[in-house]
Amino acid sequence: MKTPDTPLWEVFLQNKQGAPHEHAGSVHASDAEMALQNARDVFTRRGHPVSIWVVPAIQVHASNPDDAHSLFDPADDKLYRHPSFYSVPRGVRDV
Repeated sequence: MKTPDTPLWEVFLQNKQGAPHEHAGSVHASDAEMALQNARDVFTRRGHPVSIWVVPAIQVHASNPDDAHSLFDPADDKLYRHPSFYSVPRGVRDV
């Protein structure tokens, strides 16, 4: 049961072995074990994931949208990121 001071946990599911964990949503729980149980009950009704991660939401650090320009600086001035320093052999199709 959620109380005003029950921590929020972010839930990530892995749907098959080797696949990335993907964010599924959030649950409230008093500890990690309860968060796992709540996540299982809420997010695995329709699927059968092979792994569940729960992370305290307070531990998730995010970038500030105001810093997007400097944080995600375009690669236009970084020539080494562009595939222009080699020639493509004949017969190679455009992919």
